[in-house]
Amino acid sequence: MKLAKQLDKLGTETAFAVSAAAAAWAAKGHKVYPLHLGDINLPTPTNIVEATKKAIADGHTGYCAGAGIAPLRAVLAEDVGSKRGIHYSAENVSVQPGGKPVIGKFIAAVMNPGDEVLYPNPGYPIYESQIEYQGGVAVPYGYDETPTGFALDLDGLKASITPRTTAIIYNNYQNPLGAQSSRAEMEAVAELAIANDLWVLSDDAYYEMRYSGDPLCIVNLPGMQERSVILYTCSKRFAMTGWRLGAAIGPKPVIDVFNKLNTNAESCTTHFIQHALVDAIPGDTSGPDAIVETLRARRDAAVAGLNAIDGISIAAPESTFYLFPNVSKVMERKGLTDVNDLMRGALEQTDVSFCTRKHFGRPLPGKENNFIRLAYSGISVEDIQAGLARLKGYFEAA
Repeated sequence: MKLAKQLDKLGTETAFAVSAAAAAWAAKGHKVYPLHLGDINLPTPTNIVEATKKAIADGHTGYCAGAGIAPLRAVLAEDVGSKRGIHYSAENVSVQPGGKPVIGKFIAAVMNPGDEVLYPNPGYPIYESQIEYQGGVAVPYGYDETPTGFALDLDGLKASITPRTTAIIYNNYQNPLGAQSSRAEMEAVAELAIANDLWVLSDDAYYEMRYSGDPLCIVNLPGMQERSVILYTCSKRFAMTGWRLGAAIGPKPVIDVFNKLNTNAESCTTHFIQHALVDAIPGDTSGPDAIVETLRARRDAAVAGLNAIDGISIAAPESTFYLFPNVSKVMERKGLTDVNDLMRGALEQTDVSFCTRKHFGRPLPGKENNFIRLAYSGISVEDIQAGLARLKGYFEAA
């Protein structure tokens, strides 16, 4: 029996492959320091848990509208719009089983086979996977390393646009870089989108995961609300990665397409979880605030531990829960040419597990430096300190 040829173009979330190796190492009796997967080992706020129990007891366990329940759509429209200084209504919201489905459905809604879609690289690997699986041409754009983090290669982005380009995926507060755009950088992206009549997917998964300052979203800029779809998720903000609740927010014509795709794909998002979030999203913020403060302490410990390693220097990002240090000097000292060899050696000699640049899209031509990604969302401050102390010994050894 044959399977579809198109499956050859379907990628995966490569951090899960690293998780499998870490789990196999742990099964041999090792204590693994898990810096590889962006899961959150913090409890979902109690008010959400209790509201979910009540919603189940109240019988919200059947089907609901494919677009999502009306109260949640209204709450999301108000919450997302007010925080960005623009107006949305319930008809601009399509509830989803997590943030990830928004990616595939956005591509299905705006891209024809053969169209080109721009996506960040390094970036979340599902972008590249879904574009190619659905018959499009995935065109990467990159970033440049700076003393304060990473900046978009705007010249490269502009040069990548052709008459076949239909959309750009833009992930401010970026996974895996932890990068954030200045207003000027965001305005440059918006200018390109408008000049070339492009759809924009604004992946706002980490919009609330900020340690200082006010967040920015591209829909705030003139001419962008009508061409942009926001990817919203409860996974990070409320430590609900396994609950699977998110939304697409955007112009009604494209949101109507999302709703039709919902009916074809999963019928609806879990009914009782939607009811539980109606009061939680605009309500008590103590749970989300505590999550951010815990992550801040972990960030500070991880940045200090990395900067204590000879050959590594990294600035503290003001968003997300990822660090993306340049390990080229470490690899040169150890005589390694493949960053994945550094990853495997670290696991076997220090029990520290992390991802590498190669897990976040095919490396771009001319980008010779080697990087690793560390996620500090699923590991305590104490284990961060202990793990990075062990990693220091391995990285500094010739």
